[in-house]
Amino acid sequence: MADSTITVKCCIAGGGPAGMMLGFLLARAGVDVVVLEKHADFFRDFRGDTVHPSTLELMSELGLIDAFLKLPHQKVETLTGQVGAERLKMADFRHLPTRCKFIALMPQWDFLNFLAEQAKRYKTFHLRMNTEATDLVEESGSIIGLHAKTPSGTPTIRADLVVGCDGRHSTVREKAGLKSDDYGAPMDVLWFRMSRKGSDSADTFGHIEAGRLMVMLDRGDYWQCPMSFRRVGSRA
Repeated sequence: MADSTITVKCCIAGGGPAGMMLGFLLARAGVDVVVLEKHADFFRDFRGDTVHPSTLELMSELGLIDAFLKLPHQKVETLTGQVGAERLKMADFRHLPTRCKFIALMPQWDFLNFLAEQAKRYKTFHLRMNTEATDLVEESGSIIGLHAKTPSGTPTIRADLVVGCDGRHSTVREKAGLKSDDYGAPMDVLWFRMSRKGSDSADTFGHIEAGRLMVMLDRGDYWQCPMSFRRVGSRA
């Protein structure tokens, strides 16, 4: 795109699950849409890798579920937890009134690549990788597009609708002067991996002890583990 100007009906900043799904749905409805993703690919670990039954139901309604479930994934039908010394079943998804009665554990990059491939079937869908939204384009008091940067230039995207899906540190939100609500969560999460043995239980497991929580997500040959800890400076 270099320093060119392109015109679309909708410009979406951010190629995460929200931005990619919105881009797919708009293109499916015949809307000319471009999604800007600042990275060269979707390959980043320790993101939201749980695809919940409600999302799987949506994929089914869109006619995508059979192709989607061909991607590598692990099924979580029940959740087991331990609170202190007591072990108990926390959740059982097998009774849900949905087609897929489980959570699918799938790397987010596979999910996003899948959405991109499905969306590219529509000629009104455009995905621009390595393209980061840097500012809003304002004209006569209205937002009419975005300025962006790429390795080869600074294109301008003019659009009837601009949507900010660019995460917690959203440039679109900042430039628009919008404020987010800060609920002051007193905890943060450390993500790490542990090797998985063949003799390990297949349960997705959570352990709550003395105000702390650790979860073990079965990723086939390893456990993906989030562990909560008190945020520095928090009084909670």
